[in-house]
Amino acid sequence: MLRISTLLLLILFPTLAFSHNFIEGQPVAPVGIADRGELILTGNEISYKKWNSSKLQGKVRVVHYIAGRRSAKKKNSILIKAIKAANFPSDQFQPTTIVNTDDEFPGTGLFVVGKVEKNQRHYPWAQFIIDSDGLGRKAWQLKEDSSTIVVLDREGRVQWAKDGALTPGEVLQVISLIQHLLDNPDRHSGAPSSAAVSP
Repeated sequence: MLRISTLLLLILFPTLAFSHNFIEGQPVAPVGIADRGELILTGNEISYKKWNSSKLQGKVRVVHYIAGRRSAKKKNSILIKAIKAANFPSDQFQPTTIVNTDDEFPGTGLFVVGKVEKNQRHYPWAQFIIDSDGLGRKAWQLKEDSSTIVVLDREGRVQWAKDGALTPGEVLQVISLIQHLLDNPDRHSGAPSSAAVSP
C-alpha cells in the first residue's frame, strides 16, 4: 500500500522525484560521448575527441553539467567565479564543464559551440566537453535546463552534488570541500561530514 501511494505521488507530483542519481562515495554513472566530445586546444586551433566519464579520475574535480541555454549558465555563475578566484593548483585540480547542446533554444547551436570554444581558448587549464545528444543528462537523470554541480575526489568518487542554483552558503561549502580534498590526498574519503548529495 505504501509503495502504491509513493508511486502515485511521483506520478501526480513529478517534481518530488530526485533530479539526479549521484551517490556519495561512488563514481558517476558511466557516460561516453562520441559526437563532438572533449575540446582539444593545439595552439589556437580546436579539435574534438571522444570522451567518457572514466577520464574524470586523477584530479580533484568540479563537474558542471549545463544545458546550452543562457538561463542555465546564470544559475551557478557565482560558483564559477569563486573557483576562478580560488586559483587552485592546476596539477591537482581541474574544472570540467559539459555543455548539453541537445538542450538549447532552436537555432542557437553554432553560437553555443562557438562560446564554448572561446572559453577553452581563454581557460586552457580547464576541461570543456560538448554533449551533442544529451547523454549525460539521460545517464545522470537530470532535469531539462539543468545546471548541475558535482564535486569528485581524485578517484572520481562523488563527494557533493546538486542540480540547480547553489546558495551562497553552498558555494562556500564547495570551495571549502575542494580545498579539503586537495589538502588530504591520501585519505580514502576526503569529504568532511558537512558534505551532502542533494536532490
